[in-house]
Amino acid sequence: MTNVQLGAPNFRIVSTNVSGEASSRALFGVSYGLGMAATQFALIPLDDERTLYKAAISALWTRFETENGVAEGRKLALVNVRYDSESINTFFYTKVTTVVVADVVEFE
Repeated sequence: MTNVQLGAPNFRIVSTNVSGEASSRALFGVSYGLGMAATQFALIPLDDERTLYKAAISALWTRFETENGVAEGRKLALVNVRYDSESINTFFYTKVTTVVVADVVEFE
């Protein structure tokens, strides 16, 4: 269990608007985003990725570490997390993309 106390300025904003993205493509199917979920039903998947939100968060942390150093061992938290999904559907081809954007704070 984690207890965060924001009664004093015990944190600093390390990075803002860090984003991560993940996509899945397929043939003969349909993709759609509904709320937080992005879903794809298709006969022939072209990518192995099925957990788009998890992959987008992983890409977000990779981008963060590229710009700000290693995250492991630091007291970091994602705040102001926003997500979006986009889908492209044609007669033969479908693609769904999930994007996660967040600010990163570090606690003392």
